[in-house]
Amino acid sequence: MMWFNNLLVGVTRLMPKRLVRVFASPYIAGDTLQDAVNVTKELNARGIMATMDVLGESIETKDQAVEAKEECALMLDAIREEKLDANVSVKPTQFGLLIDEEFCYGLLKDLVEKAKSYDNFIRLDMEDSPTTDKIIRLYKRLKAEYPNVGIVLQSYMRRTYDDAKDLDKLEGANYRLCKGIYVEPKEIAYKGKQEVRDNFMKTLRLMLEEGAYVGIATHDKQLIERSYALVEELKLDKSKYEFQMLLGVREDARDKINADGHRIRIYTPYGKDWYAYSIRRLKENPNMAIHIVKNFFKRGK
Repeated sequence: MMWFNNLLVGVTRLMPKRLVRVFASPYIAGDTLQDAVNVTKELNARGIMATMDVLGESIETKDQAVEAKEECALMLDAIREEKLDANVSVKPTQFGLLIDEEFCYGLLKDLVEKAKSYDNFIRLDMEDSPTTDKIIRLYKRLKAEYPNVGIVLQSYMRRTYDDAKDLDKLEGANYRLCKGIYVEPKEIAYKGKQEVRDNFMKTLRLMLEEGAYVGIATHDKQLIERSYALVEELKLDKSKYEFQMLLGVREDARDKINADGHRIRIYTPYGKDWYAYSIRRLKENPNMAIHIVKNFFKRGK
């Protein structure tokens, strides 16, 4: 069945963008910051936190990087003004990481400092493997100066457990741990579903035992259940971790986690660069493609 789902992903990529947008809409807050604010208010009303993100990455000019930073600053302003329970996630390549690492650091430092003045938090998203060392280096530099910054690690990367062992040495280490979405060679990335899961749990245990705060980012029922068991085994207070999910995905699981009294945060992206994000999510989870096709035929009735 997986081959059929993968075929559907390819077919979806051939659809007109306006049609893809119709089916991608549950996973994206909208085009504007106000759209993301509105969705975040709805989540907060359910007792669910959010992390807001403006879509876009690997920009080509410093001016574009400055624009991204200014948009994120507006996000922080909106969170404060609207009294939202939300923080901000950023992609370092959107801040010019591949153009000038020092320039990128300067923009991120300004943003983290602004967030600190608002008692808020910035998460550095992890990207593909050529950027991993650079992003970890950025995180270490920022963490040395500011407590309100975190990083993402991906359990499908073979290096992740060792990266966590290194980063756990930092005071107040703060992670989002996810499986990972970029296509990487087998030499550096696990390919088997169960070995990715096992590395996830091995790394999560290390992080939690070392006292780090972890956003347990998964929609995988097995990983959710194993994470429940681990936090119970470690007798962790529920303020010491949270679960994280994508907007519009596994809302049944989201609501159960929330009802069970665990903190949960939803990744809430917005912006005009929605297409690349949507296609990447389809490639990550081809099962979503069959739902798109089903919806297509339902709408045609």
